[in-house]
Amino acid sequence: MNVYLDMCAIQRPLDTKNQVRIAVDAEAVLGIIALCESGALELVSSDALVFELGRNPNPIRRQYAEEVLSLAKSFIDINESLERRADALSAMGVKPLDALHLAAAEEAQADYFCTCDDRLLKKAQSLKDLRTRVVTPVELIEEIQA
Repeated sequence: MNVYLDMCAIQRPLDTKNQVRIAVDAEAVLGIIALCESGALELVSSDALVFELGRNPNPIRRQYAEEVLSLAKSFIDINESLERRADALSAMGVKPLDALHLAAAEEAQADYFCTCDDRLLKKAQSLKDLRTRVVTPVELIEEIQA
C-alpha cells in the first residue's frame, strides 16, 4: 500500500500541540512514518514536495521533511500529463500547488493522499473523478489497522 503525504501532514509532528486535534494528528503522522520505515507502507515523494520543501525558511522543519522524504520508495517527476491533470484539478477549485500534489499522487497510483489541510480535504473529497483516496492522518491509521 502506498501513501502520499502532503507537506502539511509531513510537518504536523513539529506543530505546536496546543489543540487536541493537532496532537492526535501529529501522533498519527508519526505512526504513518514508522510504518513507512518498517516497510508496511510505501511513501511516495514528488517534485511538488521538493519544491514546497525548498520554500520553507525554517532549517529544522526543512531537515525534518528531507529525512521523511528520504524514506520514499518512489518519486514522481512533474511531466506534461501531470501538469494537465493539475490544471484540470485547479479548474475544479483546487489551489495550484495542492493540485500538483494530488496529480502526483494519482500518477503514483497512491492508495491514499494524506493531508491535515481541512480546505483541501473537503474540496478533494467532493471531486468525483479523483483517482486516489484523500484522508486525514487519523483516518489513514484507522483504515490501515482495520
